[in-house]
Amino acid sequence: MKELKVGIIGATGYGGLELIRFLHNHPEVEKLDLFTSSDEGAIFSSKFGHLLSIHDTALKKIDTETLSNFDVVFTSTPSGVTSKLLPPLVGVGPKLIDLSGDYRIKDLSEYEKWYKKDPAPEEIVNMSVYGLTEWNAKNIKNAKIIANPGCYPTAVLLSILPLIKERLIDPQFLIIDAKSGVSGAGNKPSQTTHYSEMNENFSIYKMNEHQHIPEIEQAIAMFADAKTTITFNTHLVPMTRGILATSYAPVTPGVTEEQLYNCLKETYKNHPFVRVVENVNSLGTNRVKGSNFCDICIKLDERTNRATIVGVIDNLVKGAAGQAIQNMNVQFNLPETMGLDVVPLFI
Repeated sequence: MKELKVGIIGATGYGGLELIRFLHNHPEVEKLDLFTSSDEGAIFSSKFGHLLSIHDTALKKIDTETLSNFDVVFTSTPSGVTSKLLPPLVGVGPKLIDLSGDYRIKDLSEYEKWYKKDPAPEEIVNMSVYGLTEWNAKNIKNAKIIANPGCYPTAVLLSILPLIKERLIDPQFLIIDAKSGVSGAGNKPSQTTHYSEMNENFSIYKMNEHQHIPEIEQAIAMFADAKTTITFNTHLVPMTRGILATSYAPVTPGVTEEQLYNCLKETYKNHPFVRVVENVNSLGTNRVKGSNFCDICIKLDERTNRATIVGVIDNLVKGAAGQAIQNMNVQFNLPETMGLDVVPLFI
């Protein structure tokens, strides 16, 4: 029997559209309403033709009293919005799952430094639970507000956390080189994402200044009990979806490639969305496109005693909407795979 009443704030963004795509077929979702701050009354399928006859409903005004009657509210908005929008909803009814960055960073001064915005109220940030499902399900289960991880951190953390936690690699010399499709920049046009600027162009951006740096460092301290300062840089690839994160780290003396793989396999043996891939010399984003999977492979360079660790995800699914729904499933004692068990779109 379908029971969950779900609201989405920010449904017109790419992350919001993916929430709709998966929640529409979720066996436990009874009601799905979409809320807006600017297009109240607009018929959603008239804005997005692929939803014709699927979601021919009007966008609703954001109203705290109305939203308090829902079981779950997802917010897929730019950073700086939910810091003001969500506090009145905390603890009044719905579980809150925020896909922006407003509740991820516990140190408010760090949030201000990296996001260049005013932070959310400290008591709400302290209450929020970091929603990296495979590593924090126990706390996610009873959380009033979940800070869904960023897309880059999801790919990076899933691939390196087990190895750091078991002290198989040295995080003090960790270099992360990550690449994303253009959908990660959202659906508002900019010079960077303009077709003539992006097409046939492979570019680095936010060099040593990306806002996901403190998030990754915080999570390494939280889950692997290791304090580190990382080198992390991001690149824009002229494709729509996908993240490929390549991490380089020295291996603890005597550690073999087999031990690295065994660590990953043991960590994720009961986690259906993380796939450890052995005996490959290439790993691409098409393996996971449109799905909630994270695929990971490792190669140990015995000449340098350095490991190359690669994680691939779909930035809009495992890096956003899919992981958010996975967290919802955990909160309501549902199978983590419910509504998300789809085959990747290889081509």
